[in-house]
Amino acid sequence: MKNVTITMEDSVAEWARLEAARRNTSVSRLVGELLAEKMRHDDAYERAMREALEFKSFGSSDGRYPTRDEIYTRGRR
Repeated sequence: MKNVTITMEDSVAEWARLEAARRNTSVSRLVGELLAEKMRHDDAYERAMREALEFKSFGSSDGRYPTRDEIYTRGRR
């Protein structure tokens, strides 16, 4: 674990003290947990975005999207 010094507005520091007390933890641990949660969220978002951009919902393997007629005649076969 690393110790860091942070600077914040007085109102933010007051909120952090109250929130830490409500959670029965220290401000230091609260900030660490909030940052870890943000990191996990951002990592999950980036992973989902990469997967979404790589996803081919339908279409040919050459990357071409089917025409409207191809889509609607597919189910009639």
